[in-house]
Amino acid sequence: MTVSAKTAKKSTRTATGPGVTHACKKCDGKCCRYFALPIETPEDWDDYDDIRWYLCHEDVTVFVEDGDWYLNVKNKCRYLSEKDYRCQNYGMRPRICRGYDTDNCDLTGDDYGYELHFQDDKQMEEYIRIKFGPKVFDKLEPKKKKKKKASKK
Repeated sequence: MTVSAKTAKKSTRTATGPGVTHACKKCDGKCCRYFALPIETPEDWDDYDDIRWYLCHEDVTVFVEDGDWYLNVKNKCRYLSEKDYRCQNYGMRPRICRGYDTDNCDLTGDDYGYELHFQDDKQMEEYIRIKFGPKVFDKLEPKKKKKKKASKK
């Protein structure tokens, strides 16, 4: 498959056209430094423990917004220029990127107002204890071996 010069030129265009607002020019690409994926709403201890596992990983958070749960992964887009914070793939950017606007972006929008926001596994452990009781993790601790009593002879 060959790419025409016109297509190649279009795909390397950066975010400098008529749709670029004053806010875009001040932005450092906040929305290009993470992605959030919907996850199933946890229903039982195992589900919450799986989420705790996600949170054991670096640069991962979990949040709840409008009752929906999301896995948030801090991971910079490969096309975000650190020089001018513009998209180096603007003409060919994915649909999700095309849907962003400055009315509700990370730079100009309101506070997220998450119902819940877990930034590490310890916060999830605390939430699980509140939800399922303070001894919920007892089953994970290794059982102590009972010492045998010395027999008298």
